[in-house]
Amino acid sequence: MRNPSQAAAPRGLVTDLPLLLVAVVWGSSFLAVKHLATAQTVLPTLVLRFVLVLPLLGAVVHGRLRGLSRTEWVGGALLGGILGGIFLLETFGAVHTSATNAGLIISLNMLLTPLGESALSRTRPSRRFLLAAGASLLGVALLTQGSGLRAPSFGDLLMLGAAIVRTVHVLVMGRTKALRGTDSGALTWVQLASAGVVFALVSPFTGAPAPWRLAAGYGALQWTLLLYLALFCTLLAFAVQMWAVRATSPSRVSLLLGTEPLWAAVLGIALGGDRLTAGVVAGALLVLVGTEAGRRACEPGVKERAPRRSPGRVGSISTRR
Repeated sequence: MRNPSQAAAPRGLVTDLPLLLVAVVWGSSFLAVKHLATAQTVLPTLVLRFVLVLPLLGAVVHGRLRGLSRTEWVGGALLGGILGGIFLLETFGAVHTSATNAGLIISLNMLLTPLGESALSRTRPSRRFLLAAGASLLGVALLTQGSGLRAPSFGDLLMLGAAIVRTVHVLVMGRTKALRGTDSGALTWVQLASAGVVFALVSPFTGAPAPWRLAAGYGALQWTLLLYLALFCTLLAFAVQMWAVRATSPSRVSLLLGTEPLWAAVLGIALGGDRLTAGVVAGALLVLVGTEAGRRACEPGVKERAPRRSPGRVGSISTRR
């Protein structure tokens, strides 16, 4: 007879590897945003990004959209409002602060999510999980201190707000009973569409250039960055998260995505000219070890005090620049 733990390992890898791919993609998104958007073009850039994503995703899920109930449409639209807030805070934050500070601050979400779950369910997270999350956070600090972590700026505060709002989105998503059986692709489309409509309506009143005028001035590099943000950092990331979160917990998803600062540092060294220091190496090891330990602490077979999820619960989706 096959050992249950041996059967669980491949399933865990199937879920975890795509999430790690999302973390790598997001780690590269800081550089992409800083080369594409400015404080004046954040909203039209987001509109263009969603204009590219929504038709592609809609072509895949259009049949499933017809099957959504009125409650599911309303619930998805409300979640889309929260989602729009995350996109705005993260994009403006990435423009107004350094990539390293942004990576450090947004990674606080990996601690806020399980702590929020525990607070809502009135349970204590396991000591093993807290130690693993603490090790990962220390690793993030080491990864970023080499670039000069400074006093909080306006952009830093925006990124902190994004981490908090993202945690709210994760927890609301995971606890919305009316959406437990909703098709993940259709729900993702409704959320993105709702956020995109808000961006399109607000953009003309901010003095920003019209999206089509902005796009007309793009060169090959800008179009490449926009397509990368739209197809990989948005479409691929949402698809992976909505699929993976049904097979694991929001805490485990957050831990795996918490490796993003590591990939941001690696890509910064390889492409952005950042220096490879002893602190960066130590931080990278702590992030990897802490994430793996936290992942194991969230294994279904591991006994801990963290709240259990119902099998059909819809989990979280996060966003990036």
